[in-house]
Amino acid sequence: MFSDTLIDKDQVWLMWTILLGAAAFGLWGEKQRWGRKLSAVVLTMGVTFTLSNLGIIPIEGVVAYDITWGRLVPLAIPLLLFRADLKRIFREAGPTLVAFSLGAVGTIIGTIVAFKLIPLGEHDWQLASIFSATYIGGSMNYAAAAEAVGLESGSLTTAGVAADNLVMALYFLVLFALPGVGWLSRLFAIRHEEIEPELDDDDLESGTSMPDMLGTAFSLALALGLCSLGFWLAEIMGWKGGGILVVTALTVLLATALPGPLARLRGASTIGSFFMQIFFAVIGASAHVGTVLKVGPWLFLFAGLILLIHLAFLLTAGKLLRLDLREIIIASNANMGGPTTAAAMAVARGWKTLVLPAILCGTLGYAVATFLGVALGNWLK
Repeated sequence: MFSDTLIDKDQVWLMWTILLGAAAFGLWGEKQRWGRKLSAVVLTMGVTFTLSNLGIIPIEGVVAYDITWGRLVPLAIPLLLFRADLKRIFREAGPTLVAFSLGAVGTIIGTIVAFKLIPLGEHDWQLASIFSATYIGGSMNYAAAAEAVGLESGSLTTAGVAADNLVMALYFLVLFALPGVGWLSRLFAIRHEEIEPELDDDDLESGTSMPDMLGTAFSLALALGLCSLGFWLAEIMGWKGGGILVVTALTVLLATALPGPLARLRGASTIGSFFMQIFFAVIGASAHVGTVLKVGPWLFLFAGLILLIHLAFLLTAGKLLRLDLREIIIASNANMGGPTTAAAMAVARGWKTLVLPAILCGTLGYAVATFLGVALGNWLK
């Protein structure tokens, strides 16, 4: 579809150079005065978003994109969860889970309102099913819901993906900006004096020095082993798309059973965070304005209105229930992007103890979102 880009999708080495270069630029820019408030993630996404929309890099069909989604993201999950002692952290998932549930309600309300206001033609109820599912659980639920409701229109599906990618990229920017809005932060309760314990140098792994070589080697080997086992178990169980969830469960069980040895593995968090930074570069590259404006402007409005109402409802309810703004932001990300994006945001913001709640809430979304989306679409029908 995008073969006319300046850089061809088959230029594998050059595409990897751009993705890692964008990730490195984001990390560097975050340390500068002008980029400190934007964060590395926003800067990285901004680079690839600009390049894709200028027609310099392709939006799809790139090997590096597929490897990032299919290999680097699953590998990053155990690397980021080696310190996830469930006995110490699970108690913190409670408020985040409440926020996640409120976010799901907000998505359902937003879908109903958008369905009534925005004309989408004869496939409107099917599109409502798909978008509500993807904004309760994640992109995995988009494909599952489309198959469940029998949406066979290739152009609609493609336009929907393009609209979803663009809105998701923009929404990421909004979520990352919210903590920096002083008056908004002051409206919410502050619990992160309890949620974020003091971190030592091992916890931070800030990247100011090279991580321990032996620890990094062991971390990568263990993470690869957990991914191998997790995806193998999901395959023999016939659980399509469940591999990353099994990997998460195995890692959390191991981290809870052996918190001491896993906590001493140096380098895991640094490598996992960088993999997630590459992932955000891919997210930015996948958001192409041209496709949406050409074949699906109404879908863009539809998706945008759902997320606008979702966020407004979640912030209002969160304020009434005295939730922490950071819990609300992570829960919203788990609704919209699933466990991987929510965990990546928690890591990028330095909210270490919200990584596991992000994974747990995102996993719950994967499990229930398709059912909720299909039920809502049939009710609207």
